[in-house]
Amino acid sequence: MRMPTPHRSFRTIACTVAALGLVLTGSVSATAATTETSTPVPVNPPDGTVMSYVVNIGQANPGQTRKAEKAVADAGGVVVQTWPEIGVVIAQSDRAAFRDTVKAKGRNVVSSVGATRTVEVKDKVTGPQAPWGPGSSGWNKGKNKPVNGDEPTEPVPADGTDSMESQQWDMAMIHATEANTITDGSRNVLVGVLDSGIDPTHPDLQANIDVADSVNCTTGGRPDQSAGGWYPTTSDHGTHVAGTIAAARNGVGIVGVAPNVRLASVKVVNDDGFIYPEYAVCGFMWAAQRGMDVTNNSYYVDPFEFWCDDQPDQAAVREAVARAVNWSSSRGVVSAAAAGNSGIDFTMNTTDDGSPNDAAEPTVRTINEGCKDIPAQIPGVVNVSAITQTGQLAYFSNRGLGHIDVAAPGYRILSTIPNGKYGLKSGTSMASPHVAGVLALMKSAHPELTPAQMVDKLRADATKTPCSAPQLNNGAACEGTTELNSYYGYGIVDALKAVQ
Repeated sequence: MRMPTPHRSFRTIACTVAALGLVLTGSVSATAATTETSTPVPVNPPDGTVMSYVVNIGQANPGQTRKAEKAVADAGGVVVQTWPEIGVVIAQSDRAAFRDTVKAKGRNVVSSVGATRTVEVKDKVTGPQAPWGPGSSGWNKGKNKPVNGDEPTEPVPADGTDSMESQQWDMAMIHATEANTITDGSRNVLVGVLDSGIDPTHPDLQANIDVADSVNCTTGGRPDQSAGGWYPTTSDHGTHVAGTIAAARNGVGIVGVAPNVRLASVKVVNDDGFIYPEYAVCGFMWAAQRGMDVTNNSYYVDPFEFWCDDQPDQAAVREAVARAVNWSSSRGVVSAAAAGNSGIDFTMNTTDDGSPNDAAEPTVRTINEGCKDIPAQIPGVVNVSAITQTGQLAYFSNRGLGHIDVAAPGYRILSTIPNGKYGLKSGTSMASPHVAGVLALMKSAHPELTPAQMVDKLRADATKTPCSAPQLNNGAACEGTTELNSYYGYGIVDALKAVQ
């Protein structure tokens, strides 16, 4: 098994801390916030290197979209996927001057263009329209490959009964067991798990997986419903997340927060462990198009932990992802996201030494208050910190006054893993699905609520938790009041109040 490099060990998707006592050293410093210009990270591939780009259109309509697509072709690019609803085109090109050329060809149409990664794409588009030939998916289908620093899951034996439910301290903490006396969730509610895939054969998940609405977005950012495409291949992460949300009440294993809602596997993590922007855009757009009610996003978008609005490529990518999130919200989708595991305060980020994480070596760079973690810091997305069984902020959890919405259990969480097994994982990746499950219960009990109303209710219902609560092994100061602070946001999420 490949050992993760240190600068990739804090990705939100890379959330597991199986061995107790493992010390995570944050990749981002926490001092005073700055308005200093962020350090550029040039992406200047030579001719012949196939790269991926977002092309943002100034006005989202069919006519402008067709003009943008023509500009892409005229600039030597290939359209991979068009999202006319939000005015975003995903393109690939092997021309070094593609960004400048497509803006020139699409004058008065194209508003911004940005490279979505710093390395050549493996998921090249195929067919005669691609000047680089038929292409190849290039995926390594090897098993058990770590996802950007995942630690091995700690397996937990199952005895074939539901006795494991007694080990789910997390469900008791958020009052999910009490909420389930009112409702286990409605079959009308669909939760999109934007992650590494869900094992469709797991006995605790099989009954709740909506195959018709599951999809693979790691084919260049183009939705692909080919058989098996959305299954997990190199990571158990998505299956673990799915169990927390909606493991069935079936007398076997564990029980999720909302054990009767449906789950859609929306695969946005490729087999190398990356969640590139075009994958995330595809995931949010698919969720909206398929009428999902909730999405869970236990990741940050690669290859930058923080995307800066004063850097053209990064700003274009942020715009594209934000458009997708906002459009999904307008279509009734509410999204929860993991705050991240770098142990930093969002209000005091000044240095990022772990990005871009797809490069041979990261660039130690200055970041400023315009550099954001996406999707967690996109307005409207519920940003979730992680706590332990004693209610302490987990030592790895990111935080920040005005940035964290709610806290949820995220330390040694028992849930499902592939092949009918169970395991313990830790991270904000484990906290976020608790919130997604609560939102699914809320939508079941209150189907009339809009995403904004659901977020307001989630915050209002949270158990207010003061800064005086003890912390685990990080010693960082908590700022704010009992009503709103940097560790817990508006408080610890409460499933029972969500359904009342």
